[in-house]
Amino acid sequence: GSPWCCDPTRSSSSPRGLAAEPRGSATRRRGEPPGCGRRAERGAPPAPPPPPPPPPLPPPPPPPPRTKGGGRRARAAPAGRTMPRRGGLPAPAAARRPPPRSFLLLLLLLVLAALLQPGRGLNMCTSGSASSCEECLLIHPKCAWCSKEEFGSTRSVPSRCDLLSSSVVKDVPLSSKGSGQTHLDVTQITPQKVALSLRPGDQTSFRVQVRQVEDYPVDLYYLMDLSLSMNDDLDNIRNLGTKLAEEMRKLTSNFRLGFGSFVDKNISPFSYTAPRYQNNPCIGYKLFPSCVPSFGFRHLLSLTDKVDRFNEEVQKQKVSRNRDAPEGGFDAILQAAVCKEKIGWRKEASHLLVFTTDDVPHIALDGKLGGLVQPHDGQCHLNEANEYSASSQLDYPSLALLGEKLAENNIHLIFAVTKSHYVLYKNFTALIPGTTVEILHKDSKNIIELIVKAYNSIRSKVELTVWDSPEDIALSFTATCQDGLSYPGLRKCGDLKIGDTVSFEVSVEARSCPAEDTSHVFTIKPAGFRDTLEVAVTYNCLCGCTGRAEPASGKCSGNGTYACGLCECDAGYLGARCECEEGAGGETHQGLCREVEGKPLCSGRGECSCNQCVCYESEFGNIYGPFCECDDFSCARYKGVLCSGHGECHCGECKCHAGYIGDNCNCSTETGGCVSSDGQMCSGRGTCVCGRCQCTEPGAFGETCEKCPTCPGVCSTKRDCIECKLFNSGRLDNQTCQKHCKDEIITTVDVLKTDDPNAILCAYPVNNCVMKFTYSELASGKSNLTVLKEPACSSAPSAVTIVLAVIGSVVLIGTILLGLWKLLVTIHDRREFDRFQSERSRARYEMASNPLYRKPISTHNVEFTFNKLNKSYNGTVD
Repeated sequence: GSPWCCDPTRSSSSPRGLAAEPRGSATRRRGEPPGCGRRAERGAPPAPPPPPPPPPLPPPPPPPPRTKGGGRRARAAPAGRTMPRRGGLPAPAAARRPPPRSFLLLLLLLVLAALLQPGRGLNMCTSGSASSCEECLLIHPKCAWCSKEEFGSTRSVPSRCDLLSSSVVKDVPLSSKGSGQTHLDVTQITPQKVALSLRPGDQTSFRVQVRQVEDYPVDLYYLMDLSLSMNDDLDNIRNLGTKLAEEMRKLTSNFRLGFGSFVDKNISPFSYTAPRYQNNPCIGYKLFPSCVPSFGFRHLLSLTDKVDRFNEEVQKQKVSRNRDAPEGGFDAILQAAVCKEKIGWRKEASHLLVFTTDDVPHIALDGKLGGLVQPHDGQCHLNEANEYSASSQLDYPSLALLGEKLAENNIHLIFAVTKSHYVLYKNFTALIPGTTVEILHKDSKNIIELIVKAYNSIRSKVELTVWDSPEDIALSFTATCQDGLSYPGLRKCGDLKIGDTVSFEVSVEARSCPAEDTSHVFTIKPAGFRDTLEVAVTYNCLCGCTGRAEPASGKCSGNGTYACGLCECDAGYLGARCECEEGAGGETHQGLCREVEGKPLCSGRGECSCNQCVCYESEFGNIYGPFCECDDFSCARYKGVLCSGHGECHCGECKCHAGYIGDNCNCSTETGGCVSSDGQMCSGRGTCVCGRCQCTEPGAFGETCEKCPTCPGVCSTKRDCIECKLFNSGRLDNQTCQKHCKDEIITTVDVLKTDDPNAILCAYPVNNCVMKFTYSELASGKSNLTVLKEPACSSAPSAVTIVLAVIGSVVLIGTILLGLWKLLVTIHDRREFDRFQSERSRARYEMASNPLYRKPISTHNVEFTFNKLNKSYNGTVD
């Protein structure tokens, strides 16, 4: 016979052991490890010593009620005692010797049983109250049911419910290059198929790798708004095909180009429908008196590598005129996406749909203005002339339908719109995965640069999407991007180069068993990629032994149905073999109804029948146990809820569900709610306790400690949000900006007030100017950012001012230098004069005559006589 005692049909997704032992085991004593027996027959090799037991597992759910009178009652027998009505048959006194060929298997199974023994910890499988295989499987993913007939003993019956892989089905390696290979050879995601087998509460994980291969083929469909306001744009793209092909062939050697146009529905009030406008809706319009009739969508050129044909088709086109401002572009996008054969999309190529317009689009329900009440069916409606034939019958498509069809056909949508409508279309990108938006000049002169930029942006990021995910499955992602860091909760990587490989850890958990199907298939695919990963999940919620039930079995004394090793007694019969009639009393049938001698029968909460306690019913819940000593309503409560609603009450103790701990199961072990938008746990400013962040950084608050006005670096974080939301620039892309900056309220002002004590002033340089803003937190938890409308820049001086400033500077500098020179000279002269005076005052002179000196006056004595006035004079003359 088989050495397994547990139901062989049971399987699990995780590589854990099976709590089973070989046939031929004897009874076990209370406290010994559970299984199908305690030891092998004499002579069998001894089992190796058991290693330490695993930590306690989550608790089981409460037992189902049993009603008196047959069938299930208000209790279910736990491990260690026989159960009323249903129970395992007693094992023989001596175990049979296992076959010699199973010797090694016996040792392995005994080791596994020892590994899973609950001797030093709680075994939630055996301590549970499962009375059937199905109830056992629902306790915990690690539990298994032993359906062997010879199980336990009459006095002490071990629990039949006891402790017991993701499988990659297809795994083609990643490709390194796209063109030059058939589409069957190009692989950008691995693995391609995974099969999982899960139980409720069970979780498994697998790794997905994605690569943007080099030189991958590209199909580009150019969808243009041909309303009257786009006339100048049409003139500028008449030779677009040649120039665009030259640029795109620098990125891929396999490029094809197609063309289509749209205006709007040709019904009122969207277009001019009066008879005089049928052939020329521009009649009476002085600026442009002639144009073609309005139309919804026209497919003009299927995807081709002959770019000259693109130029020819564009040169043939003429603009039209609609009545209201919005255009019917969403009709055109949907038809271009779903009419694969008409457009010519290749399976083995990247699909780019360039949508150019200068106005807002009509969306779902706008068609009611024209009497169109039928929603769009998402189907192709191109007639033989390649025109949209359902334009006047179906409403405009919704954003959800648009995103669904674009994703189904692996199409990257590029919105090329004018600056005035950039914000609106940017909001659309947050609702349609794989979509980008770029600013188109009014004359479309930058269209080539725009397309190349958008293509490089698309190829620089990978984002996983999930299709057909069942409600019973919980998915979580952890991205490992090019920097080698792990980002829990993120399914997207950016800033990639062609050929880079990124990986994602995908965790899959079964929340519950589905009502009908036992299997489900969902798909994981990168947005815009052809490659997909198919995940097949099988739910293990049923026991195979249930289908082998034996009605009126002799093993049940002919009074019950034998299934999964237990007897389901008919009405009026009790006992492990249904050997007793209900109501049978007497001392001979009451010996096993007392827990301890002297205590009341069945703890005073039941009646003793056939040595088994039949517990009373209670308005508060179930009373159960071998002696009716347990109930499911005498446990700790949290906020008035028993076991916080996250566990089951078992004998006065809360047995928490998977993912919860604590005396009253109010503490969650889930950390997903603690992961901030940037992928960090509690924004790096706290710790996750019971599923909530406890902020440790001073000044930090918020659900994930994301708010911290006083933390260093907060200005840099808020700067990113201002740049992406207000100025459409910066390092954050559209979807990252929408996610990280969803709680930012940004207002612009002409003059920034800095007198608010609760606001923090931040500034950063922008093109030689300074952008200033204030940051504060609101009571609602949102951030208030007040930003200057324009960066603070100094005005440029005039030429005259510059010349005068230069001349004045030269004169001033010359005057200063001259003054300094004069000052130095004066100081020097004064010093010399003072020294001269000092030396002069110290000089001493003696009076002396110069021998060579002759006085200028000489005196000579001459005697003469003369008469003067007849008088004689005798004297000297000098």
